[in-house]
Amino acid sequence: QVQLVESGGGLVQAGGSLRLSCVASGRTSSSYNMGWFRQAPGKEREFVTAISKSDGITVYAESVKGQFTISRDNAKNTVYLQMNSLKPEDTAVYYCAAAREIYGGTYYLRLQVSYDNWGRGTQVTVSS
Repeated sequence: QVQLVESGGGLVQAGGSLRLSCVASGRTSSSYNMGWFRQAPGKEREFVTAISKSDGITVYAESVKGQFTISRDNAKNTVYLQMNSLKPEDTAVYYCAAAREIYGGTYYLRLQVSYDNWGRGTQVTVSS
């Protein structure tokens, strides 16, 4: 098991940027595939982006491609989500997730059921 703690959320104006961090403890994050998901008010939680543990392959939801960037610093057991050009529709609670093994290709990095470790989330609010 790995414990995940997100930070870096807050209130930002439209067009601004935020960088979220997810620190993994208990196990080294390099042993895990890592993902970011978000849940907006009144909506289902959705996939945002993920990075594989072995070769650092990244996948993004179409809605954030070119706007968000996921990265990892294994020395710090931390995964980052750089969010630029934020829009009000990016307002959500952002969750970090980890999975030791994900089989079947990058498609499965996008699925919530692939992950068995979750953080408590950090709120991101984008004002117009």
